[in-house]
Amino acid sequence: MTGPCSSRSSSPGFPRSTSFIPRASSVRCSYDNTSCRDDSCNRSSLVVVLATLVAETATGLRRGLAILMALEAANGKGLSVTRIAALVGREKSQISRTLKVLGEHGFVDRDPDTLAYRIGWRVYSLAGQAMKPQLLEEAAPVLSRLVRELGETAHLSLLSGNEVMTVLSEAPNRAVQAVGWIGLRVPVHCTSSGRALLLDHELADLTKLLGELELDGHANAPRTLEELFERIRGARTRGFAIVDEEFEPGLVAAGAPVRDFRERIVAAVNVSGPKFRFGAQLEAAGEAVKAAADELSQRLGAFETDSAA
Repeated sequence: MTGPCSSRSSSPGFPRSTSFIPRASSVRCSYDNTSCRDDSCNRSSLVVVLATLVAETATGLRRGLAILMALEAANGKGLSVTRIAALVGREKSQISRTLKVLGEHGFVDRDPDTLAYRIGWRVYSLAGQAMKPQLLEEAAPVLSRLVRELGETAHLSLLSGNEVMTVLSEAPNRAVQAVGWIGLRVPVHCTSSGRALLLDHELADLTKLLGELELDGHANAPRTLEELFERIRGARTRGFAIVDEEFEPGLVAAGAPVRDFRERIVAAVNVSGPKFRFGAQLEAAGEAVKAAADELSQRLGAFETDSAA
């Protein structure tokens, strides 16, 4: 009687000349465990090999995603390989190999001093691209006009844990520019975009968000939550926040909040530049930034009740 191997027809999905099909002499027949040179057996073995590769790839992907979720849950705090392995429930060697691959592609960053891992710039770049299209689409022309008006770099930023993430950036054609690009994460307490995003926060909210965080920065940055709250209250009165060499020496900026149809702060518009060129017009720039943020808010459905009144 002819066994199943000899009676099966060739699968149309695999050409006979496929070079990566296992050699017939090394294949054992799935019907009677004898040597079999039938092409259908070769293809059956290939399916097994491919299925194994797919399963291993899926396992590696799940492990990588679990690592990224553990790092995101850490809210910017670095995690060691040992800690990540404990959180994910995997062997340390497996975690190390996966972290190496993630690091090669920018999905994780490793602190050279502490050797701790954090979410990498690539994740935030992808997050920016996955943002609600309306926000990015509506923000682009607003930022462009702001750059033309002020001649400095403009950004759209979001709150990401206790940091600020830039998701859209527009720069003028100048040789000297303030640093800013998509995916960049900066402190929330000493940046104009961060203050704008925290404009509705009370002291208790700040304590919950930043209570365990050391408030560092340049000499002008706030060092306590109480000092930060006072600066936020001042920004709330003006409608925009300004920072003068708080994040880094020689850099000044102004930022204002963007609200959605629920009047909730969902983003911030800010403009930054070198103090020698931009410092004298910082207050006026703050008014322009506020106007731009209000325009974007209206595009998102905010202030409709006020407009109707």
